[in-house]
Amino acid sequence: MLYWFLKRIALGPLLRVVFRPEVSGLENVPSEGPAILASNHLSYADWLFMPLTLPRRVTFVAKAEYFNSPGIKGWFQKQFFSGSGQVPIDRSGANAAEGALKSAKRILAQGDLFGIYPEGTRSHDGRLYRGKTGVARLALESGAPVIPVAVVGTDVVAPPGKKFGTITRPLVRFGKPLDFSRYEGMENDRYILRSITDEIMYEIMRLSGQEYVDMYAARAKEESRKASDDTRRLERGGAPDSSVDQDRSKKAS
Repeated sequence: MLYWFLKRIALGPLLRVVFRPEVSGLENVPSEGPAILASNHLSYADWLFMPLTLPRRVTFVAKAEYFNSPGIKGWFQKQFFSGSGQVPIDRSGANAAEGALKSAKRILAQGDLFGIYPEGTRSHDGRLYRGKTGVARLALESGAPVIPVAVVGTDVVAPPGKKFGTITRPLVRFGKPLDFSRYEGMENDRYILRSITDEIMYEIMRLSGQEYVDMYAARAKEESRKASDDTRRLERGGAPDSSVDQDRSKKAS
């Protein structure tokens, strides 16, 4: 009930009045039954605006720590994340990725919508990065269709590294559902998983208009951080970090 209270009374109407989000392709999201909403990830505000444009509830997975922290603060944190459409990662798995997959399959088995960011983390520069294959495995193991989603403008509302930016009108585009039933039973074939993931990312790129980079976002962030550190060292009259240069040489070779 907290989810619908936040969406329809406490938070949703305010966001609609202030930001007036636009939506297109809403007819591509089924009115009932399971579906995977695979979206680009420009800002922490993405998980607010994408569900706001849909009449159905969208559920994401979040770190288990958000749901089991002690004390009053932990209780309020749990209520907020639960009420805003997030569930904890199933920690009975061997690792976080497997736990997230278990939680996602449970949500889809209930006939609900599940939201996922295939890039794994927010883009630090507005470009679209290589998707991780978890979304492909989820599609094959659950049998649910994948709906590519592009959220545009949220990096202006809440830029990376900042809590607030400037007011703009975000746009949410829902693409046509992608059916991967032709690959049924091939969820352990890494080439198939990569092919499916790349097809999903291509559709997201087409919807968002972002430049695509065939590199994982986490690695790109790390390389950008190291480059910034080198620049600051040079400006102070120092030398670049030799370990960084060695690491880059290994990758290049």
